[in-house]
Amino acid sequence: MEVYFQLINDEEGLAKALEEFKSEEYLGFDTETTALDPFDGYIRLVQLSNGKNTIVIDLKPFMDKGDIKTMPELEGLRKILSDEKPIKIAHNAKFDAKWTLHHLGTELGGIFDTLIASQLIAAGDQDRRHNLAEVTSFFLGTELDKSEQVSDWSADELSHSQIEYAAKDAATMVPLREKIVEKLKSDGLIRVAKLEFDCVVPIATMELNGFYLNADCWREQLEKVKKEQEKIALELQGMLSAGVAQASLFGVAEINLDSKAQVTDALKNLGVPVPETTRGWQLQPLAKDYPVVEKLLEYRSVAKAITSFGETILEFINPETGRIHADFRQIGAPTGRFSCSKPNVQQIPHGEEYRKCFRAEEGNTLIIADYSQIELRILAEFSNDENFIDAFKSGEDFHSSAAAQVFNIKSEEVTPEQRSFAKRLNFGVVYGIGSQRFALMTGVSQMEAENIMRRYFATYRGLDEWLRNAGNRVIQERNARTASGRMMRFRFDEDDRKKIASAKRNGKNMPIQGTSADILKRALHLLHQVNTKTSAKLVNIVHDEIIVEVNESEPEQAARNLEQAMVSAAEEYVAKVPIKVDVEISKEWTK
Repeated sequence: MEVYFQLINDEEGLAKALEEFKSEEYLGFDTETTALDPFDGYIRLVQLSNGKNTIVIDLKPFMDKGDIKTMPELEGLRKILSDEKPIKIAHNAKFDAKWTLHHLGTELGGIFDTLIASQLIAAGDQDRRHNLAEVTSFFLGTELDKSEQVSDWSADELSHSQIEYAAKDAATMVPLREKIVEKLKSDGLIRVAKLEFDCVVPIATMELNGFYLNADCWREQLEKVKKEQEKIALELQGMLSAGVAQASLFGVAEINLDSKAQVTDALKNLGVPVPETTRGWQLQPLAKDYPVVEKLLEYRSVAKAITSFGETILEFINPETGRIHADFRQIGAPTGRFSCSKPNVQQIPHGEEYRKCFRAEEGNTLIIADYSQIELRILAEFSNDENFIDAFKSGEDFHSSAAAQVFNIKSEEVTPEQRSFAKRLNFGVVYGIGSQRFALMTGVSQMEAENIMRRYFATYRGLDEWLRNAGNRVIQERNARTASGRMMRFRFDEDDRKKIASAKRNGKNMPIQGTSADILKRALHLLHQVNTKTSAKLVNIVHDEIIVEVNESEPEQAARNLEQAMVSAAEEYVAKVPIKVDVEISKEWTK
């Protein structure tokens, strides 16, 4: 691919080039940086292209003169980047948005992200790859040489090859967008693409903001957990030893508690009716009748916490900011849910002892808000089931209300066990569980599980019909969609009953879980618009939960803004069912 480009390294040349570009509707946009983390390096190049002409702006000569974040000579560049038009076409725009915000002091406006668009079009196809070279090859049929990507961008003089490489990346964006838009339109993905593009800057900003973790508190908690693990391990060894044929010299059999085979054999020898696999949800129903199973689950929970969230999490505290700046992927799952790494702050254990270590810094406070039963409310909306909807409209505890219907009793007569049954069933239907899985989850017999589910669906006939239709639709159409139009495609062998059953389950769940993800992303965009005028800053998200840090002088207004953004976002997709958001003001990430 040949590209005409101009290298710009002075104020006069920059002003002239930007004058030509500012009336464009779309511009290819890219940056070259000296590191992957904006806290560790600087922006060396900014590339802009209208598809015919491409400019490569070398920021080093400007940096030699002073702070580029406030430099008047770069005001024109900051304006073209921050304006809604021209729309900036970028691949993985979150990366560039973080660098321009941190180093140029400019929030990127008007984004078209070819990475996100490619992921939407792939619709869950795990065989597709979404780096720029692969996406260019797939949509344009051309090869993009990425060998210069890892070259030294901090050199005093960049090579012609480096400059040309940078120019090509930006120039490629314009024709790439045209091909991608055609596919987005034909697949009905325009609305969800806009939703995703609007979410890029809020996520980039959140990652830059970071989340404060008190290291001393965390180390103190770890010591307690390690002592607790040692105590539980000793107790579990003693309980399991009776199920091991050969005892040690000390009279207690030594068993590797992390070996599923050894643990399973010991449990069977103790007379525990161990299922085929010993996953937590399958063992849970046995815990109430077998103390050794309860102790095993307790041990696993503590061991997982130490393995996943031990000392290593402290290595992610940035020495410059004192905060954790995790990496969030907008489409971390085909449903549209986020995933997170380095570290995964979405999977911090719910226990107060862990979460209390995540705090607001001195002079600030946290606002913690989460949707109340949002997936069930979405399901009620989709199914249009009057009893399901009325249960939410009544304002009563939904799980007690459902239990009263299923067991044909008054709400005030519902026992904790009946409510627990109804709660598991309410959430289970979202994931398309059958009576066999429900029996395993609750410990009741297969027949009793069938009877409970029969009464449940007799109460919520509209829900039953929607679930059946959703499962059948997937088999016929080979895809499922969320309220925003997000699509997930399904591949399966029509003669494989297990694959068909799996497709049906996912076909029921995907529209629900995916619409929940749609709502969260819409809320983040609405919240970001409000937060820019206040001290409030987004610091973390966990599926249906949003955490904001704000100056302790204005928590009430920040809480109202957060609640309003979340409710407004949900009401765009859920009209018949009331939306409830629980909001808490706290110094720590606890509720």
